[in-house]
Amino acid sequence: MEKRVIVFAPHPDDETLGCGGTIAKKLNEGYDVSVVFVTDGRYSLAEIGIFAGPAPFEMKVIRREEAMRAMKILGLQEKNLFFLDFEDKTLEKNERLVQERVVEILKDVSPAEVFFPQENEYNIDHRVTNMMIRRALKALDLYPIEYQYIIAWSFPFYLLLHIMHEDIFDQLTSRFPKRNLIRVDISKFLPLKEIAVKEYKSQITLLSRGQRRPALKRSFLKRFLKNEEKFFVSGLAEPELRR
Repeated sequence: MEKRVIVFAPHPDDETLGCGGTIAKKLNEGYDVSVVFVTDGRYSLAEIGIFAGPAPFEMKVIRREEAMRAMKILGLQEKNLFFLDFEDKTLEKNERLVQERVVEILKDVSPAEVFFPQENEYNIDHRVTNMMIRRALKALDLYPIEYQYIIAWSFPFYLLLHIMHEDIFDQLTSRFPKRNLIRVDISKFLPLKEIAVKEYKSQITLLSRGQRRPALKRSFLKRFLKNEEKFFVSGLAEPELRR
């Protein structure tokens, strides 16, 4: 029986940055993979002071189109993409509606594996997404393997990340709270991931005349373009995924 995998992205690009190589790997191995984009990501440029050219309502359209192109590169079919279209930065005040949609999708897909952002993320939409998925799985009495990917740590973890050796930091964060950290070899799929990341031009290039830097700095992107992807895992991770 074909195994189903579902990936939840709080914003368009989180899925590719956090687990784009693993998505391509899973598809290559014959898994049925779906991706859920929870918010529309319209305020990504507003965070760096750009409110026009494009405006937030235009960014919503741009980011959806970017996501669709990126997912096509990784190998996903359009029928396996879900856009919930919650306004960026509003998940916390829309918890009930978010919960209902997440429950509906999980119930329909009944995945063997679920990928979503880890609980100690800096961005509030990431943390709410984590909470909603864990609640939904409990409500549905579903027990898939949970893979929590890392985008940007909250304080004080992000500070520690910059002053500690990466291996020591990984050991620390996997012990508090007690979690299993695994590394997935995506070297075979890294070129594909890099091409998919480049589709998110609104995040990695200067899109507006008044823009001085991309929404995502080059140093930030560099962290995700490596031969491994890291996940905190709940449940029994398959041995072949670790290779």
